[in-house]
Amino acid sequence: MIAPLLNEPVERFILPNGLTVLLKPDQSSPACSVQVWVKTGSVHEGRLLGSGISHFVEHMLFKGTPTRRGKEISREVHEAGGYINAYTTFDRTVYYIDIPANNVDVALDVLSDAVFASTFPEEEVDKEREVINREIAMGEDDPDSKLSHSLFETAFNQHAYRYPIIGYKAVFNRIAREDLVGYYRERYVPNNAVLVVAGDFDTARMREAAEKWFGRFERRALAPVYLPEEPTQLAERRQDLYEDVQIPRIAMGFQVPGLTHKDTPVLDALSLALGSGDSSLLYQRLREQTQLVHNIDVSNWTPGSVGLFYVALVCDADKRDDALEELRRYLDGLQESDFTQEIVAKVGRQLLVNEVNSRKTASGQASRLGSAEVVVGDIGYTKNYLERISQVTAADMFRVLKTWLRWDRLTTVTLNPKDQCPTLAADAERNAAALDFGETTLGNGARILLRENGRLPNLHFRVVLQAGSLFEPAGKQGLTSLLATMMTKDTASRSALEVAAAIEGVGGSFYEFSGNNSMGFAVEVLPSDVDLALDLIEQALLYPKFDDEVFQMEKESHLASIRESLDDIVTVGRRSLRRRFFGEHPFAIGGSGDLETAASVELGDLQAFWKRLVVGGNVTVAVSGQFQSAEMESKLGALLDKVSAGTVESRPVERSLPTNPGAQRETMDRQQAIVFHGYPSPGLKDEDYYVTEVADELFSGMSSVLFDRVREQRSLAYFVRSSRIVGLNTSMFYFYAGTAPERSAEVVAELERETQRVMDGGVLPVELERCKKRLKAAKRMSMQTNSSCASQAAMNAAYGLPANEWKLYDQRIDAVSLENLQAFARRCFAPEKRVELVIGPASPSSS
Repeated sequence: MIAPLLNEPVERFILPNGLTVLLKPDQSSPACSVQVWVKTGSVHEGRLLGSGISHFVEHMLFKGTPTRRGKEISREVHEAGGYINAYTTFDRTVYYIDIPANNVDVALDVLSDAVFASTFPEEEVDKEREVINREIAMGEDDPDSKLSHSLFETAFNQHAYRYPIIGYKAVFNRIAREDLVGYYRERYVPNNAVLVVAGDFDTARMREAAEKWFGRFERRALAPVYLPEEPTQLAERRQDLYEDVQIPRIAMGFQVPGLTHKDTPVLDALSLALGSGDSSLLYQRLREQTQLVHNIDVSNWTPGSVGLFYVALVCDADKRDDALEELRRYLDGLQESDFTQEIVAKVGRQLLVNEVNSRKTASGQASRLGSAEVVVGDIGYTKNYLERISQVTAADMFRVLKTWLRWDRLTTVTLNPKDQCPTLAADAERNAAALDFGETTLGNGARILLRENGRLPNLHFRVVLQAGSLFEPAGKQGLTSLLATMMTKDTASRSALEVAAAIEGVGGSFYEFSGNNSMGFAVEVLPSDVDLALDLIEQALLYPKFDDEVFQMEKESHLASIRESLDDIVTVGRRSLRRRFFGEHPFAIGGSGDLETAASVELGDLQAFWKRLVVGGNVTVAVSGQFQSAEMESKLGALLDKVSAGTVESRPVERSLPTNPGAQRETMDRQQAIVFHGYPSPGLKDEDYYVTEVADELFSGMSSVLFDRVREQRSLAYFVRSSRIVGLNTSMFYFYAGTAPERSAEVVAELERETQRVMDGGVLPVELERCKKRLKAAKRMSMQTNSSCASQAAMNAAYGLPANEWKLYDQRIDAVSLENLQAFARRCFAPEKRVELVIGPASPSSS
């Protein structure tokens, strides 16, 4: 049946400039397809590998030539009744026009001009860059695209197939016009391209037309591109991704030989037998019989010297592991007799039908020829391939199944809903811990929080005290940070060096922390070193030595750290915004202090602050890990009973904020400007704190409306988002964005526009739901380690909040409504409450 098609005449010749021409006449319909196949794709990008420059060039080739402006290219084709488009793959870039036969000269003229005479107008480069950025973002939002990219990155260690065709965003955005022109001149030469014309034409006349339109471009030097060979895979690989998706997807790839290997046609046949159509073996087994998957598809991808035998599954989360196990068991159990003569015949017939279908249109015929010439290197390949397929037997399919579908050459990537992350699942078989902390309050007011978690031989202690600028004497900000540091140094029984040697000798860690509202230290050890950990805690909490020499050294180091931070314009701006917003409120300066206040701290201040803070009612210790609760409570209780009873009070403050609203400017000699907008916001203990959690998520991240408009659509800023400085009873909610100094006013306008949108009730339900999902998922993700769980529980208890707040988190986030967001915005984002700060280089007019 297909022999007449395979024997249809194709004229192949090479022009003097090296351009290969394939002509396939077909008078069955008055249409033509003109295609130019350039032998360059993402694997040929050399020093720009991973940038996606091949795809970028493809976009730019429709932007203008010396004889046509960009819009004229498509307009001319459309006016002739044609359709023009292009695509880029790993190994080729193809430009094509499908057009009525009587206008084929238009297609030849336009394509020759666009492919070999593009000018890359400078004003179009950044415009098209933004278009491709949107295309990249679309790919990042597409689960199937993300799954495919992850499979290729994991399956290929050396070959350039591991890089996405469109490129990595960071690398792509560094492409300059000079890179585009250089790559174009190197790769877009006639001797690296193939012209294919199929359809209703006279061959002699078309040969003349090809020479007329394409022969005018000169042959040029063409350097070879080195493509590293992929080494043989030696062990099974797997990657499990957890993203914002509703249903799991699985991609499996067995490393198989490339296109020219004698087993490739048999592997193609095997892929059809296993997973093409509803009657295929795996479809019947995994979907119809066991009902473990919703869909399964199998294909054999072999473009070059190495390929992947690809299996794709979609299934429910609770059936994922069973589906993978059953697939493995089923493939292992297949015998030669399972590949019946009916299956062998069906596979042969499917491939014949595919060949017939590919020839239905002039465009399809041209594509088949282009692929044979460019990808395979022989336009007679199809005939030979189908002959080899016709000779495939059940024994052949069984042989390649056992030879190539080896588990040590398998790569599996799964894309799963976030809430299925195994580290968050309650799985008794893996000895996963309950997340609840038990609470005990001693007679002196000290609190003990215990959470047994036997999953790993790991033990984490977290000691938290309320502290920060609300508790520091005026003008002594920095005490909190310095005290936290000094409590982990010399003690009555050990020098700082001996403390370090003791904890490092058992492979543990001992470190301090401090912030706006608290300070403390943490100890993490193996369970066998629990007594050392308790001794370090007791000495640090009750018997710090406060050696003057060590204090002076740590103080100088602390001041140096502040000075270092003042080199960063974002940090300087944030500190300035904080002072302007909070004014006389203690939060005007953070727990680390500034150069003046930290320099004023003396050793006596430190000792007095320690005595004031280390009292029973201000000490909370949380423990998470492998231990026995009764024994741990006894030991910790005996230790903390030594702490004096008492409570600590913060300084009284005035809550009327901000102190200094309005637009303000600050000069700093840097290349960029940072725009800040600060607003009053509820504190951690306020009823509507969780509304601010949602609001912060709403304004942050690549999926936010703010990011999309400011960065993606208008290219105004490299970063833009919101953040908070959170206190127990008051906070500052602020926006910040890094931009070019001359565009800061535009960023200000966009920030105002976005806050007004929320004030006007413009947040969409889908935005709110996305924020809620991300917040809840992030909370679950944050509960993976003993250190994180202990930290959250101890902080909450110290602040007078539920230690097991995580149990309430989802409920409180879910309770936030669109009306809540609007009310929050109207109350807090009023223009008269805004502190606006733009910090950056002086404007020319001010110099």
